[in-house]
Amino acid sequence: MTRLLNGIRHLPGYLDRARQEALVAVIRAVVTEAPLYVPVMPTGKLMSVRMTNCGPLGWVTDKARGYRYQPTHPETGRPWPDMPQQLLDIWDDVSGYDKPPQACLVNFYADDARMGLHQDRDEEDLQAPVVSISLGNSCLFRVGGLNRNDPTLSFKLSSGDVVVLEGEGRLCFHGVDRIHPATSTLLRNGGRINLTLRRVRP
Repeated sequence: MTRLLNGIRHLPGYLDRARQEALVAVIRAVVTEAPLYVPVMPTGKLMSVRMTNCGPLGWVTDKARGYRYQPTHPETGRPWPDMPQQLLDIWDDVSGYDKPPQACLVNFYADDARMGLHQDRDEEDLQAPVVSISLGNSCLFRVGGLNRNDPTLSFKLSSGDVVVLEGEGRLCFHGVDRIHPATSTLLRNGGRINLTLRRVRP
C-alpha cells in the first residue's frame, strides 16, 4: 500500500486475477440489466465514457438537470440492479466506514476515452470515502489538490488496483489522462472498467 498526497491511498494489485474475473462476470450481469449509455454533461457535451450504475442510487447527468443521484436508469426507467456482494466486501475491507455504499458508478473506457479533472462532491455524505476499482487496461491517473489549479501527480493504475479517496483527499481533483491499450487480457474486447463506490446520504 502506498499513501499518496492528501489522504489518497493506492492499493496496487489488491484484486488477484481470479477475483478480477469474478467481478467482471457480475458487472456483465449488471450491464445486461442496466445497459451502458453515453451521458451528457450540463454543457450539452457528450462524455467519452459509457456508464451505468448498481445499488439503490445511481449517478447520472444530462443537460436539463445536471449532475445528480437517482434510483432509476435514465433510459430504461427501471431501478438500478442490486449491488453485488463482491463490491460490498471490498468496501468493508478498504473503506474504514461503518455504513455501506449506496451507489456504484460503472464507467467503461474505450482506448480513446478520458476523464477530465473533477471533484466527487455530488454526495450529501462527504465524510464517507470514495473507493475506485480498476479492471482491464491500465490508465494514467492524475490527482491534485482541493483547487483545480493545484499541482498534480500522475501514476499508472493497473487491473486489480484500488484507490481510496478519504480525509482531505476526499475532495481532491482527479481524472484519467489516457488509457494504455493492450495492457491487460482481462476484458475480451479490451478497454477499461472503473467501478466507483460511494455513500451518497448520511
